[in-house]
Amino acid sequence: MRNDSTLVLGATGKTGRRVVARLGLHGTPVRAASRSSRIRFDWSDPAGWDATLQGADAVYVVAPPVPGPVHEFVARAEAAGVQRLVLLSGRGADTWGDSPFGLDMRSAEDAVLGSALEWTILRSSNFDQNFDEDVFHAPLVAGELALPADSVPEPFIDVEDVADAAAVVLTGPARHAGRIYELTGPRALTFAEAVDVISRASGRPITYKQLSPAEYTATLVEAGVTEDVAHHVAEMFVLMERGLFAATTDDLATVLGRAPRTFEDYALRTAAAGAWGR
Repeated sequence: MRNDSTLVLGATGKTGRRVVARLGLHGTPVRAASRSSRIRFDWSDPAGWDATLQGADAVYVVAPPVPGPVHEFVARAEAAGVQRLVLLSGRGADTWGDSPFGLDMRSAEDAVLGSALEWTILRSSNFDQNFDEDVFHAPLVAGELALPADSVPEPFIDVEDVADAAAVVLTGPARHAGRIYELTGPRALTFAEAVDVISRASGRPITYKQLSPAEYTATLVEAGVTEDVAHHVAEMFVLMERGLFAATTDDLATVLGRAPRTFEDYALRTAAAGAWGR
């Protein structure tokens, strides 16, 4: 089988489905794989990996939620004839030190960095879309987002920009090989400022409240999140409070040749689609 297609793992996920759409639009042969796709891929079922990798020249990987599996997957990819691998990771992953947050992403990075493949790592700030496609959405609809985040800002990035960057790196020139790109939005906002933008764009009174990490963990558990996941999410905020990721970068412009979309643009589009009601 010729290796001429691009395999997208997590193809029904936040970034994966957008990457698949971009590759399809530009005529790139794409293999969309996930636990629920026609081409099935499950990190907990290594027996099926080789079949998924057949015919793939490039692979887009989002780290699984546990450390370890990417090491074996990379070895399988090399054996299958894959040439290029693009990994989505977290902003500044190599600076997280002794934090228990993101062990999965750091393990995945280690696997990629140690491989013989033509690799690129995209380290992303928090997505704008966390406010309408993830854990922040329901509280916003209810009228108040409560998080353990103070005055340290976050350069939120539009997931559409992340998908644009992934598609370019997967199919573009070899100059992206061996590069780690730190992807951010054009400016940093505090969570309180982000909520204010969403409130004004949606025309709804939505407020922000600061919690302690312990209070936030308890809130997530009460909402049905497992204790392990709740602690993991809370640790992300502890890490963010160090201020190591508050600055913006020009890396998205380096990849795409344009500025990133603004948070205001995201809020207007999403409010118009009715995500937060009126």
